[in-house]
Amino acid sequence: MVKKNVIIMGAAGRDFHNFLVYFKNNPYYNVIGFTAEQIPGIVDRKFPAKLAGKYYKKGITIYPESQLPNLIKQKKVSNVYLSYSDLPHLEVMNKASTVLAAGANFYLLGTEETQIKSKVPLVSITAVRTGAGKSQTSRKVARILRDQGYKVVAIRHPMPYGDLVKQEVQRFTTYEDMIKNKCTIEEREEYDPWVKLEIPIYAGVDYGKILKKAEKEADVIIWDGGNNDMSFYKPDLNIVVLDPHRAGHEMLYYPGEVNFKAADVLVINKMDSAPKEGIKKLMENIKKHNPKATVIKAASKLVIENPKSLKGEKVLIVGDGPTLTHGGMSFGAGTIAAKKYGAKIVEPHKFIVGTLKETYKKYPHLVHGKELPAMGYTPKQNKDLQDTINKSKVDMVIDGTPVSLKRQIKIKKPFIEVNYVLKEIGKPDIKDVLKKVKIKRKKWRI
Repeated sequence: MVKKNVIIMGAAGRDFHNFLVYFKNNPYYNVIGFTAEQIPGIVDRKFPAKLAGKYYKKGITIYPESQLPNLIKQKKVSNVYLSYSDLPHLEVMNKASTVLAAGANFYLLGTEETQIKSKVPLVSITAVRTGAGKSQTSRKVARILRDQGYKVVAIRHPMPYGDLVKQEVQRFTTYEDMIKNKCTIEEREEYDPWVKLEIPIYAGVDYGKILKKAEKEADVIIWDGGNNDMSFYKPDLNIVVLDPHRAGHEMLYYPGEVNFKAADVLVINKMDSAPKEGIKKLMENIKKHNPKATVIKAASKLVIENPKSLKGEKVLIVGDGPTLTHGGMSFGAGTIAAKKYGAKIVEPHKFIVGTLKETYKKYPHLVHGKELPAMGYTPKQNKDLQDTINKSKVDMVIDGTPVSLKRQIKIKKPFIEVNYVLKEIGKPDIKDVLKKVKIKRKKWRI
């Protein structure tokens, strides 16, 4: 039997998962490498031998995606598997064309091959685009289930940017856990809200092992999706969040469209700030492409202390990095708060330093936005973010990220934190749809 040489295209998340559940012990394929994109600092590394299995004693090399055509020819690659997310359909086909032109086949793995079945009930929350409001929806689901007396455990979409062996299975219940694990700003943005809720949050590399750990302490598991990716687990209830500010995107992005068409429940978020035509377009697409889904209408309500302090102040707004970069959003909670309470927004691109200049080159739409993306994948990015904020000629900084920036970097200016909570409008609501999930309370030892 001749093995087929394979390359997996990714960004340190879905790619590793696909390898572990489909390729790791598969005798028909030889994975000669991963290619990396989107995330800085992950190329020229190896997926470690300790995690890679019996066929990969030396580990698996991670190459820059720009080398893909040459790798296909040099390594005699038969198949290339796209394994990352939040891509416009056009970009998916551009990448496919590059692969086909180099002589290889182009593949996408589906849910039957990649979703793991949980032994306890599992609710997945995903979205059609980064920044749609998935996290606030996940927290709403968690609070309802917890208040009903269930032991809730969350599992987060991966962000393994450090030592992959040490990050194989991670569990966070305190802020100190995040410090100990040297979490980036992007990681802390996702883990910190769960810590505040006092709900254990798992993440890492091997989601089979993660699930086994979570099952031992959960009545019900929440899949807290990221990057509009498909759930890594087979859900008992599949909740997907839509964004009427970007109506139509649910049909234009991969795998957001997959989530949209597979959803049991569709949450139309941000109805309090979205244009009527956007909401109308979403309803039309739901009727046409997923009419069986239950539709929940919701608003993103601002949470802010002392909003009157913003009036007349010149402000720098810092927003969620992924949402503003590959998510393509130009504003978030910080901008809405600034406009609502009479602040004067100062454009951030005038003050950016270091690696942030590279970010603005990679995502040129940021120049036209009024929020500074909180990039913090590396210590250097943290430092550049800190210097940019402190260099800015403003009266106040609005922190519109999901985590308090003052705990990550030293901000020398007055600042105020702003965030969102999900508020359903009418019926059905989240509590109604959760009744469809059959949950049994375990007899926990005290």
